[in-house]
Amino acid sequence: MLSDFAEVVKPGTREDVLLNSIDWDRLPRHVAIIMDGNGRWAAQRGQPRIAGHRAGVEAVRASVDTGARLGLQALTLYAFSTENWKRPRYEVDALMRMLRRYLRLELDEIDRQNIRFQTIGRTAALADNVRKEIARATERTSHNKGMTLTVALNYGGRAEIVDACRAAVRRLMDEGGKPDEITEERLASELYTRNLPELDLLVRTSGELRISNFLLWQNAYSEIYVTETLWPDFRRQHLLEAVVDYQRRDRRFGGLKLVSVR
Repeated sequence: MLSDFAEVVKPGTREDVLLNSIDWDRLPRHVAIIMDGNGRWAAQRGQPRIAGHRAGVEAVRASVDTGARLGLQALTLYAFSTENWKRPRYEVDALMRMLRRYLRLELDEIDRQNIRFQTIGRTAALADNVRKEIARATERTSHNKGMTLTVALNYGGRAEIVDACRAAVRRLMDEGGKPDEITEERLASELYTRNLPELDLLVRTSGELRISNFLLWQNAYSEIYVTETLWPDFRRQHLLEAVVDYQRRDRRFGGLKLVSVR
């Protein structure tokens, strides 16, 4: 609601204009963001890639705060893919340190805003100290009833579908079922995101026109919004612009609206 932004948005600003144009009855339930452009942001400033990752933390804060104030049911952030292990070791280590630091510094605020934290992906492959911070944040916020903040770590869309298929087959075998009893509903119930609402809006920063193996199943009918803004520069205004753009669209889910002709 507008009142939730009173303390952080000044009247007459671009953010204020956007907020006043939002239809509060048609908010996306679940928004996911591909946080791209950290390396280019750093290169433009003659800095190492790590500087871009560090600067991106402020964009995470802004997005989480905005999503919670909007009343989104779920916000999912693509933080580390299964392919990111190919990056230099020092960069991977730095990303993991930043994740641990973010959780330690932001957990109080996340909890205060009634946000429930969780991760998706093959997190068992992460280092013990990372998994320990994840477990602490997950446990502390497990009873919160507000927005679910999901961070995708060691995540790949294809890997998720493979894991869901394996789980569905195991469950079916335990039940004495047959292969042709595997349905879309069965697979969906085994996805990492099974406790989240359907994905309504995918946001990608930095202008790239691809979904990079992110939420492949969930993106079947989501709306896609691409901004040229690099992730470290992404702020409240940019997420509000994505929501406003989403509300201008006519979502048909493969069907057609019938228009009477007189």
